[in-house]
Amino acid sequence: MMREFDVVILGAGPAGMSAAIVLRKQGLTVLVVDEQPAPGGQIWRAVESVAPTAAGRLLGAEYRAGQPIAQAFRDCGAVYQPQTQEWQIEPGWHVYMTCAGRVEAVRADSVLLAMGAQERPAPFAGWTLPGVMTVGAAQILLKTSRQVPTEPVWVAGSGPLPLLYMAQLLRAGGKVAGWLDTSPAGAWRRALPYLPDVLSRWGEVSKGLGWLRELRVAGVERVRGVRAFRAQGEGRLETLEYTLPDGHSVSRPAQVLLAHEGLVPSVHMTRALGCDHAWNDAQACWTPVLDVWGQTSQQGIYVAGDGAGIGGAEAARARGELAAVGIALRVGKLQAGQAQALSAPIRERLRGHLRLRPMLDALYPPRADVFDPSDDTIVCRCEELTAGDIRQAAKLGQPGPNQIKAFTRAGMGPCQGRQCGYTIANILAKAHNRPVAEVGLQRVRPPLKPLTLGELATFNIEDEPR
Repeated sequence: MMREFDVVILGAGPAGMSAAIVLRKQGLTVLVVDEQPAPGGQIWRAVESVAPTAAGRLLGAEYRAGQPIAQAFRDCGAVYQPQTQEWQIEPGWHVYMTCAGRVEAVRADSVLLAMGAQERPAPFAGWTLPGVMTVGAAQILLKTSRQVPTEPVWVAGSGPLPLLYMAQLLRAGGKVAGWLDTSPAGAWRRALPYLPDVLSRWGEVSKGLGWLRELRVAGVERVRGVRAFRAQGEGRLETLEYTLPDGHSVSRPAQVLLAHEGLVPSVHMTRALGCDHAWNDAQACWTPVLDVWGQTSQQGIYVAGDGAGIGGAEAARARGELAAVGIALRVGKLQAGQAQALSAPIRERLRGHLRLRPMLDALYPPRADVFDPSDDTIVCRCEELTAGDIRQAAKLGQPGPNQIKAFTRAGMGPCQGRQCGYTIANILAKAHNRPVAEVGLQRVRPPLKPLTLGELATFNIEDEPR
């Protein structure tokens, strides 16, 4: 017998948990599906077990703030299903998922996608070498198992996340060999137009300044204005080469390199569903087109959290609550006046939490090489295709991303274009002198996550939607 719910929420991060709490208060039945073993999402990963410990204190107040939210979520009455992968959504709405090796479909009147963001794909020469990973991946290891690299780490990139991670790593007893700051020169000039926003949200700005102060006290070397870098070594990372603003190259020994060039919304599911998307120039990414309640162009499909646009944990919570109110309004649990009254303070909170976003986007644009990697840089790791391979294929007429997939198999691997799609789109845009927003991304086809035939064979055909 197929299970049915008023709402299925995909993701148990700040947005998903907050939405579930509000929906349950309105009396709706809710299923929350998450790939992780416990609620919290990326920013509050493993918060229930880690926050009360010494490691939780090292990770900071922003991390510990997730503990009461996770507890309220546990207590709200939503059905919570962790360690579950959703791999298809069909009109109805029917959500197909795999848990413990078995496939199931559930039906819902509304689906809320609270799947967060991913680190911007930023390939560079040598990024597939052992010893090279992203800052976000390293932070996961720090949060879940307090893994601190035994050797000093190099960090390359820009934005708040590298600063936060380096501060957390130093508190945990780790060492930072150096920071290759890839943000372009003139940061204060770019920030000047946003001075009123800085003053109004000084508490948040002071956190970043505090992280910088921790790095200075620890004597972390900061190399400003790095234009490009590459990892080198035989079988694993051995040296790090980077280019300074004057064009001069420097080579340094390195054993661990962590890279980060910002975040982009996870739009794989919304693209698979055929939802409308718009190009965000400030964040150089696509975002789903949403109404005032977070509903997409597909009625009954909502998006909340960083999947709706990068904003951080508190903005994600507010977006989750707004989507929940919108869903309750749509199904008749709330009247229009009640929904407006409930949403007004939430919208005010959201505006406040997003006020610094334009300044951060201006301060930390991704480096130019992210969009134009060297020919020898592997772009599609699944198929081991380089940027040069893509450029060669781009000369065969004016192929789009889907034709490039057919020509080269780029995007056909397990990640299904999550890691190579943006880079391929940018390479094609430059090759054909077209805006990247016009080029678009590769078409997404189910299953959206790897699925074995053995798992598929467990599906009860009697549960197949009619």
